[in-house]
Amino acid sequence: MDIFLWGVLPYVMVVILVGGSLWRYKFDQFGWTTRSSQLYESRLLRIGSPIFHFGLLAVIAGHFFGLVIPKSWTEAVGMTESLYHFNALFVGTIAGVGTLGGIIILIIRRRKTGPVFMATTKNDKMMYVVLVAAIIFGLWTTLASVFWPSHDLTYRDTVSPWFRSLFIFQPDVAAMAAAPFAFHLHTLVGMLLFMVWPFTRLVHAFTAPLHYLFRPYIVYRSRDKGASVANRHGWSDVGTHDRDTQHR
Repeated sequence: MDIFLWGVLPYVMVVILVGGSLWRYKFDQFGWTTRSSQLYESRLLRIGSPIFHFGLLAVIAGHFFGLVIPKSWTEAVGMTESLYHFNALFVGTIAGVGTLGGIIILIIRRRKTGPVFMATTKNDKMMYVVLVAAIIFGLWTTLASVFWPSHDLTYRDTVSPWFRSLFIFQPDVAAMAAAPFAFHLHTLVGMLLFMVWPFTRLVHAFTAPLHYLFRPYIVYRSRDKGASVANRHGWSDVGTHDRDTQHR
């Protein structure tokens, strides 16, 4: 079972995530959208959406820092275990609570606003259940380090090495199997979330308009009050008639 969960399932998840996204893009481009409901209700959306998205960005950054950066690197720059533990707890708790609070506001909005609720599909409800479960279990693993500080140290000695080993196709099954149950549960729910990702509205994250951050400025110039533009006909003379007459 450990071999399947921590040595096979992660690659199955990647195949479904990539293959499902390619299939969705090829056959359902019109459905590649968040199906925005801002026209129906905007007050709660303006509150919940930024909280959720900024919290999610912080969660992603925290996962990257914890999973990708080896323990030896942080020790090499002089970061002690206690300092790392404090940062992980402080930032992780704020990010987790913010993300959870934002998604709760969005769910309340979706349930209380009639037109928004009517536009909610079974697929959306399933997506919300898995997403909220992933956030709750992730927050649970973070808060568990308050009462069991060894959880955080175990995370860097088990989950992180296992995660990095996946990229060289030599999964460290034994390391992940030794991790606490809370991390097992959070990892499994996380993999489930990525497996359903291409088939839900979450797929829009792959086409976020990040190029807006780097596109050139659009300059708007007002026309002078005294200026006027002469009316032009659709087939205005461009001078060819005169040249044709001279050649004749």
